[in-house]
Amino acid sequence: MVDAHRTFVIVGGGLAGAKAAETLRAEGFTGRVILIGDERDRPYERPPLSKGFLSGKDERDSVFVHEPGWYARSEIELHLGQTAVSIDRAAKAVRLGDGTVLHYDKLLLATGAEPRRLDIPGTGLAGVHHLRRLAHADRLRRVLAALGRDNGHLLVAGAGWIGLEVAAAARGYGAEVTVVEPEPTPLHGVLGPELGQVFADLHRERGVRFHFGARLTEITGQDGMVLAARTDDGEEHPAHEVLAAIGAAPRTALAESAGLELADRAHGGGIAVDARLRTSDPDIYAAGDVAAHQHPLIGARLRVEHWANALNGGPAAARAMLGRDTVYDRVPYFFSDQYDLGMEYSGWAPPGSYDQVVLRGDAGKREFIAFWLSGGRVLAGMNVNVWDVTEDIQRLVRSGALVDPQALGDPAVPLASLGG
Repeated sequence: MVDAHRTFVIVGGGLAGAKAAETLRAEGFTGRVILIGDERDRPYERPPLSKGFLSGKDERDSVFVHEPGWYARSEIELHLGQTAVSIDRAAKAVRLGDGTVLHYDKLLLATGAEPRRLDIPGTGLAGVHHLRRLAHADRLRRVLAALGRDNGHLLVAGAGWIGLEVAAAARGYGAEVTVVEPEPTPLHGVLGPELGQVFADLHRERGVRFHFGARLTEITGQDGMVLAARTDDGEEHPAHEVLAAIGAAPRTALAESAGLELADRAHGGGIAVDARLRTSDPDIYAAGDVAAHQHPLIGARLRVEHWANALNGGPAAARAMLGRDTVYDRVPYFFSDQYDLGMEYSGWAPPGSYDQVVLRGDAGKREFIAFWLSGGRVLAGMNVNVWDVTEDIQRLVRSGALVDPQALGDPAVPLASLGG
């Protein structure tokens, strides 16, 4: 039986919000838990939208965090298809789009991020897509299957993780694929030039065409349908469908209108939170893609748009809301599956932060581990088709210990023996 003496409200019906609600109950919270989501689907995980579900390997029901009856059994009040439009911090209340006002003792903002839009002519054509929500994936899955049947052509704007994963799924259906990317290699801002070429080669071997060093300037069509896309170097690419995969922006409008502190946009923006995921208002917390977290281990403010951050950040915020002595210092982690390549990345090594890249294994065979080092210390590691090493990589990142680069690159030296 719920005790209505305390109410915790969660705005955001994604993985972070759902896991926060689950953790509140698991930690013994007996007050009201209200979960607000602006989609009509119950909370789901986003990685399958560009991986297993999109490729047709997994069924739609596999994406959901909990089965339908879990919320009622756990006495979680779901407000789906509802948008939180304002926060009254003085009254400690959230107003929904239908006029409902919900009072809170503690509030968690897990509003996520939204796809960045192409600001060019032609984006209103029916064949221009984004991928962020389950409804997007439902539609795109049908589109890719049709392209494969009809020998159609998909143009992807952006060679980041989403762009490459969708390209792989499209080739799996048999569609023709062209990827346009302004940088000289895929994933340039994450992996740098040293490792981006690995992914370029992977996709080229599967028939993907790349056009690097260019940006889309116009999408052309007829009768509302896409026909081609033009780039700023004068090229024109045939296309029946276009995916805009140029990144995501944190959904901070609700926090901003409430006067909460935001992080510098030059560093990813987001809602500024401390090591306990608390905002500038001590009764409001933020987690997941929208949170710009002052990371105790990294020593910098990070906004991480990956599954593991939502999976672990939501529960950490819930414990902090309950007054637990919580410090959120997880090593950033994400993964990707493309064709027969599986990879995991642990750590944080943006361009300019490292002075050395060390490879262990055979990059040509795409069975290796890459390490990004600064001053002999491991900032990040990526294992490609090499498994059961994430714990060792994260230990090296967390320890900050000096490591011999030669030993680090030698597969004969056990990773567990390095770093003291």
